Amino acid sequence: MRHAVCLLALLLCGCSVGKYEYSREAEKRVDMTVTGIPTILGLGTLGTTIPLTPEYSLTAAHVAKYSLYRVKSYHPECDLAVVYHKNSGITPPRFRNGHIGDAITLYGYSFISALPVSSAGTSLVNTGLKNSWNKLSCVVVATDAGVVKGMSGGAVYNAADDTLAGVIVGYSDRINDNASGKLLYKNVGLYIPYARFESWLKEEIKTQ
Repeated sequence: MRHAVCLLALLLCGCSVGKYEYSREAEKRVDMTVTGIPTILGLGTLGTTIPLTPEYSLTAAHVAKYSLYRVKSYHPECDLAVVYHKNSGITPPRFRNGHIGDAITLYGYSFISALPVSSAGTSLVNTGLKNSWNKLSCVVVATDAGVVKGMSGGAVYNAADDTLAGVIVGYSDRINDNASGKLLYKNVGLYIPYARFESWLKEEIKTQ
C-alpha cells in the first residue's frame, strides 16, 4: 500500500473536481439532506447521508452538524457522524476495506443541481487531512473520481464487489509531498476509508 505524508486543505477551489454525472443508482444508495441556514429563497446547502439500518445513517460530521437530523455519535478523530434517520425497507450495505489502486464508484447529491450523481475512478494514495472536522491521525484517501459540493457524506463503493469502502468528505486542488514540496496529484476527491472507522461504527450501530 502506497503512503504519502501530505497535508491538505478541504475545498480549496471552485465547487467540484473531476467528472460526475446524474445517476439513478445514487438515488437508491444515498439520501440528500439540507444543511445550513435557509435563505429567503428557501435554499440551503446540501449534503449526503448513507442509510445503514432502519434507524441510523452515516454521513460526514460537517454535514451532520448543520443538518436537521439528530446526531447519535461523532467519530473522535474523523469527519464522520452517525445520525438518527428512518430508513424503511432498506438492505444494510456490506462494508469491505479497499486498497490503493482499487477501482471505486462514488455516490452523492450535487449542490448545484440537487440531483443524485455518481463518478468513477481509482484510489490513488493515503494522505493527511487536518481541519476543524478531521484530525491528522485520521488518514484519508485521495481519488481521481469526481466530487462536487453536496457529495460530502456520500458513499464510496468498491467496484469489484459492490461493497462500501468509505465516506466522501470533500476534495482538494492538489496533494504535495511535505518533504520535497513536489506536486503529487491535482484535483482529487477525498474520502475516509472503512479501515479508519470500522470499530467505531460497529459499536455505534451494534453490527457484527
